[in-house]
Amino acid sequence: MKIIRMVMAKQNLFSAAVEGTLIFIAGLIIIYTSAENFIHPKKLEKLDYGIVLVGITGAVNFIVGYFAIRKGKKNNSLALQASGKHLQTDTWSTIGIVIGLLLIIFTGLAWLDSLIAILFSVFILYTGYKIIRSSLAGIMDEIDIELLSKLVTVLNNNRRDNWIDLHNLRVIKYGGQMHIDCHMTVPWYLNVHEAHAEIDALIALIKKEFGDAIEFFVHTDGCLDFSCHICSKMDCPVRKHPLEKRVEWTLKNIISNRKHGIDG
Repeated sequence: MKIIRMVMAKQNLFSAAVEGTLIFIAGLIIIYTSAENFIHPKKLEKLDYGIVLVGITGAVNFIVGYFAIRKGKKNNSLALQASGKHLQTDTWSTIGIVIGLLLIIFTGLAWLDSLIAILFSVFILYTGYKIIRSSLAGIMDEIDIELLSKLVTVLNNNRRDNWIDLHNLRVIKYGGQMHIDCHMTVPWYLNVHEAHAEIDALIALIKKEFGDAIEFFVHTDGCLDFSCHICSKMDCPVRKHPLEKRVEWTLKNIISNRKHGIDG
């Protein structure tokens, strides 16, 4: 089942990449057409009707695009977000067209239409590039630094006394799903149920911040003598060494595959 979800997620990312490519190509076509109009100007007719018709189309595209992006973010669907951005990109180009037509009406300078179209096409190219970049990052399983940084901040701010250490953290995104696995060091004297309660607390915290579409694999380790030096559990009945330093989890040390000690 997990493999099927991963394959579907890759298809989702590929779809978004295609959408981004189409947006990028549209930007290039606009630039080419506008440059050609500079060289070979064409007479524009019925500009008032054009402004009304294009304006209505742009408004509809923006509204539909807004809801598509909103739904895509809610469901972590990059393909749906890309479709929404594609529609809103059409709106931005529409705005450029309307502005160009209005300026032509008031100034009589037909070449302004091409100039404004070129300026807006640069924005369209940038939008397409961002969608392609995000899609390829997902397809190649690139590390999401922003997501990991937010996760580390949440863990540090809500750290429990029994969470002596976290290490070997891995986060894999596939479409609207996330897979998180890590090693958690807890007091060695906790029984199975108590250790599992700490895992449940960790899972509840992450789901509260990042949603329910997450699967977990959390491995618990019992603390060792050197763990005392970084353990902030003051009521520990078997403490052998005083607390010397609280190790803050960082993007660098939390993904390392080793238990942390006084040296970090």
